[in-house]
Amino acid sequence: MDLLSGQPHWFYKNGALHAYPALSENLKAEIVIMGGGITGALLAWYLTQAGFPVVVLEKRHIGMGSTSGSTALLQYEIDTMLTDLIGLVGEKHAVRSYLLCVEAIHKAGAIADSLSAKTDFSFAKSIYYASKKEDLPLLEKEFEIRRKIGIDVEWWDRATLRSHFPGIHKSGAVLSHDAAQVDAYMLAHALFQACIARGARVYDTVEITDIRHERKGVSLVLDNGSVVRTKKLIVAAGYESQKLISHNFVRLHSSYAIVSKPIPGRKELWYRNALLWESARPYLYLRTTEDHRVLIGGKDEMFQSAVKRDRLLYRKSKELETIARRMFPDLPFVTDYAWCGTFAETKDGLPFIGGVKEHPNTYFALGFGGNGILFSIIAAGIITDLIAGKKNKDAAIFSFDRLNKA
Repeated sequence: MDLLSGQPHWFYKNGALHAYPALSENLKAEIVIMGGGITGALLAWYLTQAGFPVVVLEKRHIGMGSTSGSTALLQYEIDTMLTDLIGLVGEKHAVRSYLLCVEAIHKAGAIADSLSAKTDFSFAKSIYYASKKEDLPLLEKEFEIRRKIGIDVEWWDRATLRSHFPGIHKSGAVLSHDAAQVDAYMLAHALFQACIARGARVYDTVEITDIRHERKGVSLVLDNGSVVRTKKLIVAAGYESQKLISHNFVRLHSSYAIVSKPIPGRKELWYRNALLWESARPYLYLRTTEDHRVLIGGKDEMFQSAVKRDRLLYRKSKELETIARRMFPDLPFVTDYAWCGTFAETKDGLPFIGGVKEHPNTYFALGFGGNGILFSIIAAGIITDLIAGKKNKDAAIFSFDRLNKA
């Protein structure tokens, strides 16, 4: 699948951080992770920390799929608002999903702190503003229910929002104190390097062309003819995993992002360098970077054609740049990099984690949506427990079985 086009900022910023070998021989493994992006990296980290030997197979170079284009806003908010999610999956599971994402933000911080390599992780505040006046009652209701379940939030009225953001002329916003941002490409490499130091084997530029599910394991045929036999397979191949499962459980869209040249002389580009996003769907979002750039993304289109997607990149980039300049007229915004990619969402906004009957000895970690990195942390914890034979009380929330209950 053609996942990305243009100039994804993180690769141009960091370059090829590490080289990984290809695999040209037969291999036996206890656990194979299919996918060398941020999801595969987090799974490898959790599993190696738990003492499991891991092999990772990636068909591209490490981190060069969706991870290199991730805008990496770490927000507990699921793309489906909590008030709506309650109606879709029930209050218990909806509330737990949001609280798990809050926990995952802080777990991400602890993981980043434990790594010797730089990841550009930082905690931040998040501001979720009403796109139009008609959205205000729903946003107020959303604020109340978040506060009620213990999430650390504040309500900003029009005057408060305007005092901090003169260029945002909106009626109100929810300020969340639990959020973060990271360089997902750097984090993936840092995690894999830590895993390799603990005995994991990571291979890239090797593609799995056939998956054979057997009674006691899974055989993986590679594009060079080699065969990898494993007791357990974990699929962390992101949006490309759809073709492995008979259920049609995601909608694929096209999304766009740009990042400015560094803004000189200002470490704080706006109030606390907070993450910004809006109530409209599809929504705009903004963040800053460690080297004082502005990143703005959105302008999604409801199609997955790479040809159509790429054709719109120039126009969408100009639209995003205009919006950024309108919101922050005092910032000298000059676009430095622009890219577009495939984006997936599920009906309820939740990820799919676990197994399906037609694929024995196989687990899926499919963290779709705007906070896929946090979903990947949740998935890594659940799948590590399942492989270890431990009961995980949250596994049912994200299981494929919920498709049958919808």
